[in-house]
Amino acid sequence: MLDKRMIFDYIKYPIIPVKFFYKDKKTPFIEALLDSGGDFIVIPMPIAKYLDLKLEKAGEVDTAGGAVSLFKAYIDITIGKNGGIAEYKNNLIHVSTRNDIPVLLGRSPLFEDYEITFKKHSNQLILKESKQLFQ
Repeated sequence: MLDKRMIFDYIKYPIIPVKFFYKDKKTPFIEALLDSGGDFIVIPMPIAKYLDLKLEKAGEVDTAGGAVSLFKAYIDITIGKNGGIAEYKNNLIHVSTRNDIPVLLGRSPLFEDYEITFKKHSNQLILKESKQLFQ
C-alpha cells in the first residue's frame, strides 16, 4: 500500500499553496488557510475578477466580521507544490464580496479526501489520503 501524503511546514497558521484555473486563466500559487470551521473553499472577489469567473448568487452568510454576500463558481484547483499535488476539476468554490479575507480551504473537499494531522510542535501539517486507509 502506497502512503500518499503531503507535508506542509508552517509558522503560525496552517497554510497550503493552491493554484486556481478557469478556462485559459490561472493564478500563481497562493497561500491558503486551512479552515476546519468552514464548509467550503472561499476566495476573495479580486481573485474571481482576475480569473473572469462566471458567478452565480449563493446568498448571504453571517461571519465573525458580519454578514457577507457569497457567489459560487466551478473552477479547477491544484493543491500543493513539488510532488505533493492534489487536483480537483470543476470544483465548487464560493466567492466573498469582502476583499480583506485570505483564501480559505474549508472541509470540502480536503477533509473528505484526507486524514489531516496538525503537528504544532513540529510546525507541520500532514495530509494523508484517506482512500489509502481503507485498502
